[in-house]
Amino acid sequence: MQHPKLSHTQEFSPVDKPSPLMCLYDSQSERYFEPIKATFNQANEAITLDFPNGSVAKIRLEEKNKYLKLSLESLSQSEGIEGIQWGPYHTNITNLFGEIIGVARDTSEAVNYAIGMLALDDNTLGGTSKTIADAAPFQYIIHSPDPSRYPLPDSLAEGQVFTLGGDGINDVAFYAHREPYFRIMYGNAATVDEQGRISINYHSRDRTKKREVYYSLIPNMAVNTPNHLEVQPLPGIDYIGSSIALWGSPDSIALMEVIQDIVLEEDLPYPTIGNKWVKDPSAFVPDAMTNGGLNDSIISYTSQLGFKTISLWDQGFVRPDRGNEGYIDGENFEKKPIQLTSGNKSHKEFAEMAAKYGITIGRTTITTALAPGTKDASPIPSDSLCYQQKRLLVNTISPEDTLIIVDDPRYLDEIASWEGHAENLNMIKIGKELIYYLGVSESKPYRLLNVKRGYWDTKPVQHNQNDTIYKLQVTLNYGYDGLIPNMELQDKIAAYYADICFINRIGYYDFDGQEFLFNNGHGYYSAKRFFRKMFERATEHGIPPIRFTGATLSEGSWHYQSIWNVGGGKNLYDVETREWGSTTSQGKDLRDVTYANFFPIGMGRNFAINANSTVEQYSHIQAISVGLGTTYSLELNQKEVENCPQKYKIFRTINTWEKARSANAFPRKIKKLLADPKRNWVLEQGENDDSWILKEFKEGKHIKSYNLAKNQRG
Repeated sequence: MQHPKLSHTQEFSPVDKPSPLMCLYDSQSERYFEPIKATFNQANEAITLDFPNGSVAKIRLEEKNKYLKLSLESLSQSEGIEGIQWGPYHTNITNLFGEIIGVARDTSEAVNYAIGMLALDDNTLGGTSKTIADAAPFQYIIHSPDPSRYPLPDSLAEGQVFTLGGDGINDVAFYAHREPYFRIMYGNAATVDEQGRISINYHSRDRTKKREVYYSLIPNMAVNTPNHLEVQPLPGIDYIGSSIALWGSPDSIALMEVIQDIVLEEDLPYPTIGNKWVKDPSAFVPDAMTNGGLNDSIISYTSQLGFKTISLWDQGFVRPDRGNEGYIDGENFEKKPIQLTSGNKSHKEFAEMAAKYGITIGRTTITTALAPGTKDASPIPSDSLCYQQKRLLVNTISPEDTLIIVDDPRYLDEIASWEGHAENLNMIKIGKELIYYLGVSESKPYRLLNVKRGYWDTKPVQHNQNDTIYKLQVTLNYGYDGLIPNMELQDKIAAYYADICFINRIGYYDFDGQEFLFNNGHGYYSAKRFFRKMFERATEHGIPPIRFTGATLSEGSWHYQSIWNVGGGKNLYDVETREWGSTTSQGKDLRDVTYANFFPIGMGRNFAINANSTVEQYSHIQAISVGLGTTYSLELNQKEVENCPQKYKIFRTINTWEKARSANAFPRKIKKLLADPKRNWVLEQGENDDSWILKEFKEGKHIKSYNLAKNQRG
């Protein structure tokens, strides 16, 4: 792997670590088979790989303009092979690694090169074949992006793994290390070795067969210990046809001139905002987020700011309840939850008011958590629920019986989910009845303990010997309480969210609880499938791509997700101290993850305008936002905004920055200056609508100016 444009050709493939083109994975023995022979047929553009277990793989190699396309066409003697893995492709790059999309980046001016992969089908996922349940553990890894600036202490070594901070439940407390060499991990499509060298890999799995996993997204924390989960087989979903794009380019152009080309040529998801790809830095734009319940001026504020979306955060969760068929305000829009002094409005009415200004509205969801009282949960639970274990009822029970004897006690003592192990969500389903229990007896006859019949207002009825018992997969507490759907029901919920958008004119979601998409054991594949189904349904309705943020970012959502604004306040970016996370390391951690993975950095729910807000604060916020490529959710409480003496100047300041950003007026060298939190800036409109003057101030004095214009390069 060579950089062809340096004065001397640079080899990125380490001599001591040869990279297998593709490996086979036997999950029973947890063994990889690396190829022992390769034959290239140039006429057929085919590579044949021989493996020590007797398997032979045929791989199609297509040389594209800016990348190589590799596709698995066939695999002989595949019995026992659960997965195939592209790579790992080892590099000697030691700077930034994108663990979500699989990229090794050297961002230095001297080298300026990146090598990466992208999956070209839904069942090819970022990560390794060994990844349990196809969602990599959430944890810290030790890696210094620049050993000269950030040397590791003697007590640490490259590649060491550490658990998260906190109690395992409070997600803000997860972020517990401000040191630059503690790198939080949101995937494993890229990893580092003991020398800090970066390797990249993707894999594909045979999902047609029954399998069981012992899974937790945060397995190193006692409160989130794994659960045993029977993973639903998915007919027709296997690794034949798995395909990747392998690319290398100058890092400075990788996103817009290489990755974007791959996405377009391979017909990968390409959501847009204002006719721009959502990954285009000139398309990044903050959102307004409501607080306080009063919305008379929220549309006006948002328009003056130059923002495109109002997130109705103070309306609480939209719960997936297919019983309302997407009419969240009633079939005749008779509910009016959006409060205005002139008269309350339905979502549709408020959305139509906002649309006149080119603004969409949005809501926060609990993703696939099927809450009590909703159509698929209770009082009549669906037969399409995800379950952890399936057992048989040994004895016939009447509607009043609490003596429930099971044929096999294995794993029934595990408490609910894996996330917080909420005791109140520990339940089984027999027929159409939900039954609470906690624990199982240690000796025969194996009976469930602490039984409560007719849980969640389901109806207790007689159940017969040998009826099936399903131990259900669930979510967690704190308002997220719910059951997890199986894949077919998840598909319907994805379509339901698009129906909500179409019916109510909603164009934005905050998928809180987004990690629930992993709870069925299909990990990033599950996320890809969910968002594909939602986007396909939106296309059927003829509505624009749904813009969304969420509780996490994964290889499964990267193509679809446009922003990632989680958390807020001093945990993310502290405008007073000008640092990424003054109370926790969340700001630093999420900045490092997103930047390395070519994704807009989120500054969370932040920077509320109030009586003490100043223009200088928002000039700084916008400079950082443009310089690093960030978005944020600007909290707007109408009463607080009206108490701000500088509100109109703040609106104009933010609007000026946003117009210049949208016009792509900030070249790379200027963005590097803007990203420095020690600098102070003022941006003014130039002589015409397509020009601006950027002024730098030091200790209150103007020291330098830069003339900016639309579509500047460099």
